[in-house]
Amino acid sequence: MVSNLIQTLYNLIDTYWVSKLGGTDLAAMSLVWPMSFLMIAIGVGFSVAGASLISQYIGAKNYEKAKKVIGNLLIISAVLSIVLGAVGYFAAPTILKLYNLNNEVYIRALGYIQIIFMGLPTMFFMFVFNSIKQGEGDTVSPMIFGGISVAMNIILDPIFIFVFDMGIEGAAWATVISRGIIAFISIASLFFCKGPLRLERGDLKKDGAVILKIVKVGLPSSLGQSMSALGFMVLNGFIISFGDNIMAAFTVGNRINSLVLMPAMGIGSSLAAIVGQNLGADNVKRAKKAIWESVKICTIFMVIGGIIVFIFSNDVVKIFADNPDIIEPGTYYLKLICMSLPLVGYFQIFIGTFQGSGHTLSAMIIMMGRLWLLRIPMIILLTRFEALGEKAIWFSMVGSNFFICLIGLGIFMTGNWQKKIIKGEPEEIEKVETV
Repeated sequence: MVSNLIQTLYNLIDTYWVSKLGGTDLAAMSLVWPMSFLMIAIGVGFSVAGASLISQYIGAKNYEKAKKVIGNLLIISAVLSIVLGAVGYFAAPTILKLYNLNNEVYIRALGYIQIIFMGLPTMFFMFVFNSIKQGEGDTVSPMIFGGISVAMNIILDPIFIFVFDMGIEGAAWATVISRGIIAFISIASLFFCKGPLRLERGDLKKDGAVILKIVKVGLPSSLGQSMSALGFMVLNGFIISFGDNIMAAFTVGNRINSLVLMPAMGIGSSLAAIVGQNLGADNVKRAKKAIWESVKICTIFMVIGGIIVFIFSNDVVKIFADNPDIIEPGTYYLKLICMSLPLVGYFQIFIGTFQGSGHTLSAMIIMMGRLWLLRIPMIILLTRFEALGEKAIWFSMVGSNFFICLIGLGIFMTGNWQKKIIKGEPEEIEKVETV
């Protein structure tokens, strides 16, 4: 939970300082977020596969195989991040022109996103490190490294934005530099840590069979994450059509909402490791118990958090905006989305369960389905009622969260997630156990 809070603080800090530049800069930053997430999603998908495989191999006490997964995951991430960063950098101008933005928003959005794309390898390696530690069940190390990175970002943001007068591009550079330094240190720590998963140079040797397994498990997750990012790009297209202020209101509301969702995201991430390790150890009963305990904890956090934010929504939005045209719609959006927070929490639990068990196809279905099957069609339908205005988008978001939880519950009840994905390797496992 603390690690997810730290990640959310990254976004909140950038949002706070960029909001001081004005609504145009805030809208520009929010507009391009799905573009960066589209590229990051591919790396995140393979990291999810790595965490799933690592956790199940640890549960089966096959540490050598787990180290091979870690080594090949680093190779995949290095290659992907460089290629995708280059593609994103050169494709950004063309993509942004599709939004038909005014020149001021276009220039600021382009400057911000191209810097983020140049720093894509730093983000990939941070995600890889977190997924490796998640698979091990070590949530403390990502928390410490992430905390240091956020502290650096807090210091660098105002310096780059205002002292160096770099504006919104300064926020991007602060993020890339702070993440880059910590990414280097965190990956290096894998070679100096104690325990059975300490990496050696030989673990970085390319293994076709391991890479194939990572790709097989990671591809559905990458596709699901990528299609979600594309869905959010389409969603942003609808929001920006109502004006820069509505886009800024959505940005502020979403950042605050992300903070409240932090416990659910933390529970979902830890649940993935617990489910993976227990399935690897053939302890399905304990995996089930972890899921239902997660539901209870998540419900408590989301209900309490939702009530608090609902009551103080107007005051919280005013921290990030002083324009009534941003405060009013931002407050309305925040209040509405707070009422559906438990649903988003359950969504995170389903994702954690399916990813931890290695059944990433199920996770892909609900990730893609929430946006493409439900949310976007609902937006197209509701925006026909002009009286609703931007509220049509907010209602569609709540409605899609409700229906996707029903779909996720149906997939969960089939019980298919209970089948572990590390099969056909009894000789290796027995060999490790007897050492």
